[in-house]
Amino acid sequence: MIRERKSHWSIRVRHAVLAARCALAVALVLGASVPARAAPATELPVLAVQATAVAQASRYDGQVEALRQAVVAAQVPGRVLELNVHAGDAVRAGQLLLRIDAQAAEQNAAASGAQVAAARAQLDVASTELARKRQLAQKSYISQAALEQAESQWRAAQAQVNALSAQAGAARTQTGLHVLRAPFDGVVAQLAVERGDMAMPGRPLLTVYDPAALRVTANVPASALKGGAAGAQVLLAGADSLLTPLRVQVLPTVDPQSLTQPVRADLPAGTRAVPGQFARLQLPGGAERSARPRVFIPASAVVRRAELTAVYVMGEGQRPQLRQVRLGPVQGAQIEVLAGLDAGESLITDPQAATRAVANGSR
Repeated sequence: MIRERKSHWSIRVRHAVLAARCALAVALVLGASVPARAAPATELPVLAVQATAVAQASRYDGQVEALRQAVVAAQVPGRVLELNVHAGDAVRAGQLLLRIDAQAAEQNAAASGAQVAAARAQLDVASTELARKRQLAQKSYISQAALEQAESQWRAAQAQVNALSAQAGAARTQTGLHVLRAPFDGVVAQLAVERGDMAMPGRPLLTVYDPAALRVTANVPASALKGGAAGAQVLLAGADSLLTPLRVQVLPTVDPQSLTQPVRADLPAGTRAVPGQFARLQLPGGAERSARPRVFIPASAVVRRAELTAVYVMGEGQRPQLRQVRLGPVQGAQIEVLAGLDAGESLITDPQAATRAVANGSR
């Protein structure tokens, strides 16, 4: 009897140990499957988004122009024999751009030179004859009329030499017109001719502009210029920040059809732009009541992934959430948010830390 009780008790103990071991194994498995707790969201740097009242500004379409731009055209006809530049090349003042066939002009110059030499020979003969007639007139061997005739022939020979010399100079000048050089330091904007083309007088061959002196010209309604153009700024196409022009000029002419006035804003030296590039001229609003709230955030808080532009905000349960936004122009270290973020929301200013927190929370 006692032995049977002991055996039953040992079997119960074994069952209890086996159940404890199974419970421990299940606890270990369940513990391994429980996700690790994410880093507390309160550790992330958070900034309360605020709206700032900024006076509204009006923007007007314009384009970039060069203060110095020259259209190099041919003054004489001829075939283009030599072309030393291409569109986009930087050139120096006096640099050879292209050369036109000057064979006919050189022959004309040579002929003019020969005519000048012949006229000089005739002048020498007339000078000798005049000197001889003067000696004879002193001894009364010839009449006064003969002396005057010799002087007249000498003056005619002298006039012939002067006329042919002028023609020879014009012929040499024509020869020089077959060589075109850069008028100033600049960049070749357009090239309208190729080697072998026929150049005609007045036909534009290429365009050179000075990249160091550019301006933006826009047509602004005359009603918006009653207070002048003080505080004007320029926004170039593809740029995020506004430029402050060196000088703003409002032309005194008004278009009778559109009632607009041209406004010219000189760009700072070193601005990367090209003539014809699209730009906008921004004029500040004139009244404080026109101010509207605008949201600015640190530019370092923006996340750019391929075509996605977003920021991290603190969502429900103090969890970082990635939100797509639409951005405006950059002003220093701040950037304007046009859509996707409202005032009063919590912005995470360290996007890398927010990315790590999201990754740890998804494990």
